[in-house]
Amino acid sequence: MTTVHTANNSFEVAVLLGILILPLLAALALWALPIQLGDRLAAAYGAVVSGVVLVGSVLLWSPAGGWFAYTSQDGGLSPGDTFRPLRAVTDIPWIPPLGVRFHIGIDTISLPLIILTALLTFLCCIYSLKITPRIGRMRSLIALLLVIEAGVIGAFSAMDLVLFFVCFEIVLIPMWLIIDIWGDDHDRAGRKRAATTFVLMTVFGSALMLLGFLLVYRQAGTFDLVQLTNSPVLGGHGVPLAAALLIAVGLAVKVPLWPLHIWLPDAHAKAPTVGSVILAGVLLKLGTYGLIRILVPVLPDATVTIAPYLAGFSTVAIIAGSLACLGQTDVKRLIAYSSVGHMGFIGLGIASLSDAGMQGALFANIAHGIITGLLFFLAGAIKDRHDTSDLRTIGRALYARLPRIGALLTFACLASLGLPGLAGFWGEMLVLLGAYNPASSLPRATYLVFMVIAGVGTVLTAAYFLRLIRNLCQGDPAENPASAFAVDLSRIELLTWSPLIVLTVLLGVWPSLLLHQWGNL
Repeated sequence: MTTVHTANNSFEVAVLLGILILPLLAALALWALPIQLGDRLAAAYGAVVSGVVLVGSVLLWSPAGGWFAYTSQDGGLSPGDTFRPLRAVTDIPWIPPLGVRFHIGIDTISLPLIILTALLTFLCCIYSLKITPRIGRMRSLIALLLVIEAGVIGAFSAMDLVLFFVCFEIVLIPMWLIIDIWGDDHDRAGRKRAATTFVLMTVFGSALMLLGFLLVYRQAGTFDLVQLTNSPVLGGHGVPLAAALLIAVGLAVKVPLWPLHIWLPDAHAKAPTVGSVILAGVLLKLGTYGLIRILVPVLPDATVTIAPYLAGFSTVAIIAGSLACLGQTDVKRLIAYSSVGHMGFIGLGIASLSDAGMQGALFANIAHGIITGLLFFLAGAIKDRHDTSDLRTIGRALYARLPRIGALLTFACLASLGLPGLAGFWGEMLVLLGAYNPASSLPRATYLVFMVIAGVGTVLTAAYFLRLIRNLCQGDPAENPASAFAVDLSRIELLTWSPLIVLTVLLGVWPSLLLHQWGNL
């Protein structure tokens, strides 16, 4: 039987509560201030608050152990799996008549994602010190980013299904407003349509997920994830299967998996740079985290039933996203569709229910957030300098016009396509290994087919990123008008992007920094 134990430390409890509450209170204070704040002052305020949250999240990092480590007895998720203790646990009654509790804690699954969230929010605030949307209103933008940070940290630390749902929902309206208000200046109707599609699709997914949670409560009599992990809802048919389907589809909207990805390209294309970074680097992870945290341990038998279908849709997402990238003429939409493919790899790793596949999914979650965050920062820089993200208008020869930005774009593309030695390689390699040897309860021949198709997806990924580099960076500078020549890499951009560059290399050459926390290969 799967078990979860608790190991508490008052300092860690205070830190986790602090990084959860601080951004929310700071956002409310920023909105309530009776004085007018300049854009830079508002961004500096956000940088200080998010910087404190980042420091707090790093303080919770403890490589010595004590985390919720993923280990397995038979090469798959099944009864007999063991888990190390949760840390920094707060567990108090919240809505007693419904048995809902304010129950939070951290482990090896959630803490890297919390640190990633804090880092990207901090970098977005630093970036906003010098580079602001034309519409201004920086105070409101920073406040919304802080609300998103609080909601995401709450979701990643929630140990109660209702608390997870509430935190999951908190981030939707702020992101909708960011896309709708600060999105593409040249296409007001397009950005409103993108924002509306985003919020409608995600609310639809949330409704399905909530229905699944209610079915789990009907079967188990509790929303508490620790209790549900210790005593999962067994059975691969009937109510458990219905609950698993509802939760899986609801979370798949957020991942997003094909064919539920329709909201993603427009949302990224129309969002401001910081919105795209947070959306790709943080919000998409809520879906994959929910699959790992809730679906797999709470409904193990039903998960085995639906896993081949989840793997199949994930594999289709890999190919569909890659083929869509080959036809894109907008750099932001291309990166958005690439996320569909990369998140498909993560879905395949989860659906393999194997040690290697799960570790690959966890690693790829972090790597995707770092690399795609860098890619969207670079796409935003290119768009700011050319007033468009259309590749046909930008022209070629970025190496000649913006050599440093062109070099960094090439670096990020190589990392994203999975070049060995960079962070994008290890997750996808482990996912393919997991698909080659899935859990014993799954049809291996089917997963071998998925592995081969996903392998073709890696080739297509290399093709569209190399095509992007050729079309955007190489060529004769004389082909472009003089007005296209702009200022190269600025100091604030270098400061903002450097941590992502360093982490991309560090995790590429030292993957065990994360992998050893999730069990030995």
